[in-house]
This record gives sequence, structure tokens and C-alpha cells, in this order.
Amino acid sequence: MRALVKSASAEGLTLETVPVPEIGADDVLIRIHKTGICGTDIHIWNWDEWAQRTVRVPLTIGHEFAGEVVELGANVTDLTIGQRCSGEGHLIGHASRQARAGKFHLDPDTRGIGVHEPGAFADYLRLPAFNVVPLPEAIPDEIGAILDPLGNAVHTALSFDLVGEDVLVTGAGPIGIMAAAVARHVGARHVVITDINSDRLALAARVADVVPVNVAETALAEVVGRLRLAQGFDVGLEMSGSQAALDQMVEALVMGGRIAMLGIPPGRSPVDWSRIVFKAITIKGVYGREIFETWYKMIAMLENGLDVGAVITDRLPAADFAQGFQTMRSGGSGKVVLDWS
Repeated sequence: MRALVKSASAEGLTLETVPVPEIGADDVLIRIHKTGICGTDIHIWNWDEWAQRTVRVPLTIGHEFAGEVVELGANVTDLTIGQRCSGEGHLIGHASRQARAGKFHLDPDTRGIGVHEPGAFADYLRLPAFNVVPLPEAIPDEIGAILDPLGNAVHTALSFDLVGEDVLVTGAGPIGIMAAAVARHVGARHVVITDINSDRLALAARVADVVPVNVAETALAEVVGRLRLAQGFDVGLEMSGSQAALDQMVEALVMGGRIAMLGIPPGRSPVDWSRIVFKAITIKGVYGREIFETWYKMIAMLENGLDVGAVITDRLPAADFAQGFQTMRSGGSGKVVLDWS
């Protein structure tokens, strides 16, 4: 089969011919239809410090996918051949306290497909049946292929009650844009999304009913005044990984404000803890998706009118993967989806 492989300790990826995976009794084999390129995949392409420390070559990468079940392990009884699906890319252990309590997303023994185990950028993927998420007919393959990052957005956005609240999203990458769309869908009053990339702010405005703000040109305090927010924003969703953005968020929040933090500032960033303590701000770190509660929630929202399709800006055949990665690396696109048909 074709597979997109990190074959050497250097920048880039190669499209190679590798054996189709053999499945175990508790696994399924999935024929891949569509895949989404993720920021993690960009790190692996770039072969940065994190990738060098984490990924063992050679490895088939990729973890955002949609496809169909084509083979069942001997113990698999709740899935069928031909069933359309996506799936959770975090492979959990079963021995930790968290896993045994059903808090699978907190399992410290988690391994990731496309990072630690062979991934989905291939014609076929082996996946534990436990991780398979069937796709309703209402959800097309290209949306199924971005459910993983949408799940990150949903997990972050639903960390706190947003009904009637004023929400600040920092970082207008695809996940930040989808988080802003989710916030509006579940009943937030005002949703402001900030960035310094005008293209992505324009994309945010096309995807959702939000207020895009380029903080290189407009002060957040001016936006707070224009929207007549009495004290500031109630909830912050930090998606940028920028310490400057987090600092701006802290200043713009009300006393007792809440922050869900998915973005990761680089290195050891300086934090003015006095501002956080004296404003009684709650910060929740967000990792991945709640397995499987987030999946149920986001599929229900998609079936109930949540529309994030416009966040996909580029669709390419898998053979044009290099162009897709270059598009993502440019920083001006939304999601890039590769077609493995």
C-alpha cells in the first residue's frame, strides 16, 4: 500500500510502498478515504526538537482520518464491514488509575497513531476496535477527517459553561476558529477571536459569527468598549501558544474569569502570577479529547447544525502531499485535506 513515511532523521516525508498492516483479534483494518494535515504533522515534517525527541523513524505518520472498515478482528462484534468511520488516535493503556476510572484521556500510558505507532496517512490503517467512531451518513468524509482537531476545539470550548457568556479566543488557527464556532453554537453572547494573521482572521469570519480582531492593529480594550462589556470577557479559550496572547487574555478577563488553555507557549515562558491570583482566574489545561464524551458531543452538534466546513480551504490528492504541507506551513490556510481514493 501507499504510505506517507518519515523515513529519515531529516526534514520532509516520502510516499512509499509498505506492507498492509496485519490486524489482531481486537483490531479492525480501515481503508482510508480522507486525511487532514495537523500541526503535529508539520512538526514531524520540519523535524524540530520535539519531533526528534518523540518520533522513531521510519514511521507512517498522520492521525486525522475518515474511511471504512474492511476487515474485522476475531473478537470484534459491534462493527461491520463497509461501515464508515473516523477514530480516536490516542491508544490508551488499561492499567492506570485514570484508565480504570474511565478517564481515558488522562491515561499516562497513552500512545498516538502517527506519532508513536503507524498512522493514517496510508491506504490502510490498523486501529483497535475500541477506538473506532462510526460516522453518521450526515457527516461527509472530509468532515470526518477533521473530527480529531474539531474534538480539541470542542473539548476546550466546553470546559466551562458558555451560555450567555462573552468569550475571547486567542489564536485563529483552524482549531481556534472551530472553537469560536462551537462557542457561538452553544449560546455564547459575544465571541471575539484574535490573531496577527489577517488571512486567518478573515477565514474565522467566514466560518462563524464572530468578531475577528487583529491585535497588531486594534487594542482589545477598544473592542471591550465597543461591545459594551462591563468588566471584560467571562471565558478565555487560549489556542495560540503565544505568551503575549495569554497575557492579553488575563488582562481582558473579568474578576473570577476562566481560561481553557490548549495552546502551549514555547519553553519556559514568564508568567505574572500576581495578575492571575489577584483576579482569581481559573486556568484549565486541555489535552486532546475526552474519550469518548467529546466525540458524542461534537457529532451531535454537527447533526444539529454546527457547520465548520469552511475551515477546509484546500483539498488535494494524496500524491500532492508536498503541496499540502507547504500550504499548511505557509500559515495562511485553514485545514488541508488529502484524498486517498
